[in-house]
Amino acid sequence: MFPNVEVRHLHAVIVLAEELSFTRAAHRLHITQSTLSKQITEIEEHHRFHLFTRDNKKIVELTDAGRVFVEEARSALSHMERAVHLARAAHDEPDNVLMIGHSPYADQAWVSAILAIRLALYPKLRIRLMSQFSIELLRSVLAGELNLALVTAPPEDTKITAVPFALTPLYAVLPQTHEVAQKEHIGLQDLAKDDWILLARRVHPVVHDAIMDAARREGIAPKHAHEIITAQQAVHLVSEQVGVAILTKPTALGVRLEGVVVKPLSDTSLCFQTCVIIRTDDDSRLANEFARSFLRKYAPQRLPPKQMELWLSA
Repeated sequence: MFPNVEVRHLHAVIVLAEELSFTRAAHRLHITQSTLSKQITEIEEHHRFHLFTRDNKKIVELTDAGRVFVEEARSALSHMERAVHLARAAHDEPDNVLMIGHSPYADQAWVSAILAIRLALYPKLRIRLMSQFSIELLRSVLAGELNLALVTAPPEDTKITAVPFALTPLYAVLPQTHEVAQKEHIGLQDLAKDDWILLARRVHPVVHDAIMDAARREGIAPKHAHEIITAQQAVHLVSEQVGVAILTKPTALGVRLEGVVVKPLSDTSLCFQTCVIIRTDDDSRLANEFARSFLRKYAPQRLPPKQMELWLSA
């Protein structure tokens, strides 16, 4: 996919796109700024296009070519990681390995709950985690690459059983100087005059579409909606007074910058169920027992009776 480009180059471009700063990106990569600059220059000179626009040698933003490159680079690295995970799973005893997926923006408490589960019948159980966007998680479960996954607002699919375990609301991320920054709850009308910063549709298609549908219902045409990949990018843009961001709770509350406030949205239609998803025809005793154990931690009494019977019966 990227001839003559090494993995380290792809990783460097992705991290720089997230940080939009040579200093912060080099720190994350544990290399010098000059080494990072050289890697980026090598890619741009070899392929004869610019990935970033610069102002006095400082990164300003991704170019159109850069945005496409970063998305494809993420996909390439994801496939490489998947190959390693699957190879490890094949090497280990199949009955002792579970492949579990989650969003990069998942609440870390959910991941901790996964790692804390112990099953008496499987004392040697190994958990392999894979981080993907929601639509990729669904595809990986369907393809059998993942045994189960945690997905917010999963698309409907008859081949997937989805059991909700948590409600995920949306939050507005505003500059402290915004005229409604002191309000307890924020409505979309409060943001009608602002540029909106949203996670790209490929990150969360159902959530993205729900935000746009809610805006249309209220007669709002978002101005110059910026679509980004990471919460860090969104919050950085808010801190730079570029606009206001709308993010899920774990994402919004997990990233803070001085001069930025996080407020819950008042629109009740913008609250989503986060679910455990598994293939409907998956008869793996291990996968189903693990899913039941996870769901027991999250108020199973709120689940519909049929789902209770399916997932929580011994």
